[in-house]
Amino acid sequence: QVHLVESGGGLVQSGGSLRLACAASELVFSDYNIGWFRQAPGKGREFVAAINWWGTSTFYADSVKGRLTVSRDNEKNMAYLYMANLKPEDTALYFCAAADKRIHEEKEVHAANYYTHWGQGTQVTVSS
Repeated sequence: QVHLVESGGGLVQSGGSLRLACAASELVFSDYNIGWFRQAPGKGREFVAAINWWGTSTFYADSVKGRLTVSRDNEKNMAYLYMANLKPEDTALYFCAAADKRIHEEKEVHAANYYTHWGQGTQVTVSS
C-alpha cells in the first residue's frame, strides 16, 4: 500500500515562505511522477506543480510560476514544494500525489485523475 505523508504546512504572513515535504513509502519512489495540488475552502482541487521520475522535468501552474519550486530526493523517498512570496490566495490544503505512468504531454500531470495515490494534505494559511 503506497503511503504519502505531507508535512511543513503552517501559518505564515504574506510575503513569507514555506517548504512542504512529501514522504513516500511502500513504493519504488523513482518509478513515480509526483504532483502537488491544493484545495481552498469551497473550491475544487487545483494543480500546483509536478516533477517527473528523475527530477529532470518540472511543471507549474501559471498562478505559481516564479514563486514555487518543486524538487525531489529519490534516495530519501522525498518530494518538496518550496513556496516563496506567499499570498493570502495561496491559503489551502496542499496535497502530494503519485503516478507511475509515463508523461506524454504536460497537460496530463495537471489533471488530478492522472495520479493514483494521494496524501492526506497539509494546511497552509497565509495571513495578510
